[in-house]
Amino acid sequence: MTLPAKFVERVLRDLGDAEGRALCAALDGEPPVSVRINPAKAAADALPALEIAGQVPWCRDGHYLTARPSFTLDPDFHAGAYYVQEASSQFVGHLLGNVRTEGARILDLCAAPGGKTTLYASLAGPDGLVVANEIDRRRASVLADNVRKWGTGNVAVTTCEARLLGDFEAWFDVVAVDAPCSGEGMFRKDDEARGEWSESNVKLCASRQDGILREAWRALKPGGTLVYSTCTFNRDEDEGALERMLAWAGDEVAEPEEIPVGDAWGVVCGCVGAFRTFRFYPHRACGEGFFAAAARKSFDTGGRVRTPKARRTVFAAVDRKTVAELARWLREPDRMCFAEVAETCYAWYAAQSDAVRALSEAVPVIYSGVALGQVFKGTLKPDSALAFFDGLNRRAVPVAELDEAEALRFLRKQDIAAGGLAEGVNLVCSRGRALGFAKRIGARVNNMYPNSSRIIKQ
Repeated sequence: MTLPAKFVERVLRDLGDAEGRALCAALDGEPPVSVRINPAKAAADALPALEIAGQVPWCRDGHYLTARPSFTLDPDFHAGAYYVQEASSQFVGHLLGNVRTEGARILDLCAAPGGKTTLYASLAGPDGLVVANEIDRRRASVLADNVRKWGTGNVAVTTCEARLLGDFEAWFDVVAVDAPCSGEGMFRKDDEARGEWSESNVKLCASRQDGILREAWRALKPGGTLVYSTCTFNRDEDEGALERMLAWAGDEVAEPEEIPVGDAWGVVCGCVGAFRTFRFYPHRACGEGFFAAAARKSFDTGGRVRTPKARRTVFAAVDRKTVAELARWLREPDRMCFAEVAETCYAWYAAQSDAVRALSEAVPVIYSGVALGQVFKGTLKPDSALAFFDGLNRRAVPVAELDEAEALRFLRKQDIAAGGLAEGVNLVCSRGRALGFAKRIGARVNNMYPNSSRIIKQ
């Protein structure tokens, strides 16, 4: 599909003939393939399905690949050992390079499908909390699946309007807005983005961005960092959104911590007031079209932390015997709090458990912490999410190591051989990385992998 004529006309006008044509030519070329390694689960040289071509220069865990493999047929992908994430979008982690993120409370607005959420989760660590919001429930479900697979146990997935999270005033150390946009930066990868583009859609997106930024600013605490990003080239949605925000936020916006950028990266740096801006053009940088900006909220903005009133009771207490059974499945149970939600037992890191409770009682939370499973007659029937959790105690149950062919049978929810499994519940692994649980009953194996996640591709 050809590039939209009005888009080409604007690009040539804004960038000049030579630069504009170079961009348009790049958008008709082949996109690079990149992934981000999960630092809690793998190293790049231990992932045989990935042919590493080089490192993404602005992301320690980001790597370009020589070719696009069949990710669907790689057990390491299903184990959450890496995330297939476009290289330019990995830059949001670099924006926070000089910001204290470990133990921080981070709000990720417009978070699906989860690439940036999982990046923030790795930065925040066990004592931090990432609140990942996606208003579209179908997309929020995909986001929750990716959060479970990443396995950090420090994310709450919400699905509500931004204003409900704005009501958590001055709550967050970092607020990231990956704004809904016209998607011009994805023209190289996605013909659908080309087909849906229109000048009227650009204006609609710009209006939505303004409203989301207002709520993001309310949720950000004084001294906190705002990250704004889009995957479009359109100035009205990029620098224009920042200019409109500065018109009402004024002196509340302060310059961010220093953000160094290598000359060889090909990133076009700029500023809009106190905002520092970064543009990725595919003919300059090795990545798709992307815009990012960062600023701080001034320390002297005043205001107080405000938590909305509880609207519902979500958490139910669990008794001591249940806690003891849950605790044996975790490496560091003393750092966790336990409760039951809708008949499933969950664990949360204690450092942010009160925050998760406050969120859950005020807005729709579809997943948080780690789903441990259900306890029957004193014994836990583990949820598949527990297998992915990087705090799982692997001595709780026998470990069954499968070869790649058998692992794919497991991931397709097909029958697997009983010979390599102990009687009862087993943790199923491939290359040492957990994929889920299976229960051996004599010569038969009950594959406990979720139907909703099974591989359908042959």
